[in-house]
Amino acid sequence: MVQENKLTPHDLIWPLFITSGNNVEEAISSLPHVSRWSVDLIVERVKEAIDLNIPCIALFPNTPSDKRTVNGEESSNADNLMCQAIRAIRDACGDDIGILTDVALDPYTSHGQDGIIDDNGYVLNDETVSALVDQAINQAQAGADIIAPSDMMDGRIGTIRKALEMHEFHNVQIMSYAAKYASAFYGPFRDAVGSNGLLKGDKKTYQMDPANSDEAIREVAMDISEGADSVMVKPGMPYLDIVKRVHNELNIPVYAYQVSGEYAMIEAAVATGAADREAIVMESLLAFKRAGASAILTYHAQYAAKLLQH
Repeated sequence: MVQENKLTPHDLIWPLFITSGNNVEEAISSLPHVSRWSVDLIVERVKEAIDLNIPCIALFPNTPSDKRTVNGEESSNADNLMCQAIRAIRDACGDDIGILTDVALDPYTSHGQDGIIDDNGYVLNDETVSALVDQAINQAQAGADIIAPSDMMDGRIGTIRKALEMHEFHNVQIMSYAAKYASAFYGPFRDAVGSNGLLKGDKKTYQMDPANSDEAIREVAMDISEGADSVMVKPGMPYLDIVKRVHNELNIPVYAYQVSGEYAMIEAAVATGAADREAIVMESLLAFKRAGASAILTYHAQYAAKLLQH
């Protein structure tokens, strides 16, 4: 009766990884119980999400190596894995679920950075923003509901918003990864999208310093002013203080990503008998709600939603 926060399947967003082929499932060794799925099997996972009352899925492609280039041109190919999956989900499921799509170049570049680089490997902000706009419009044309720029380039939200309006995608939302930290918790995700072995250098020139919190508020405020409909804090549990500050100080829906490293640590604890999976998963997800998150991206979405059915 007096519980202040509750968790429901409507609080969950399920990240799904796309791979090439047909009837293909590829286990991801660093993410136990998580796989890459070919487009036909992604559709089956989405139908399962609908049955579990999960309101939204998030798509991430594992682009084949022969289609990765220095400038990531595959990101704007209307027949890339992302767009194939969006169209297939729309055809099979209509508007029964929201489709959130990642906008960044790292799944498409041969060097693993989120943007276009110069000869010294430095990520070029303005050139990257131009490519991100093309990528965002490409995804909107395929049928995405929510464009989620995760690149952390300056000015990309305003530019993408203008482009969406110009192309009459007035109802396509932008969920900005507004406070994305240069974190050590992303390793398994980079395995999942095939960029880990490719990454040269680090991402500290454009992702945030883990020591900073006031900067996060400035970054979020800037993206709100440029037209973001909602914002993301990433990683999740190590940055619940940022989630709480954004929730308290800025009047906008704030989402949190329980990232791959967090998931892998929970599963490692479960595997050694150090934790009970049901208890630790549900407690960790409830912590996001307590901090003020509107919803949580989590690889445990399917598992948690099944528990919440009972």
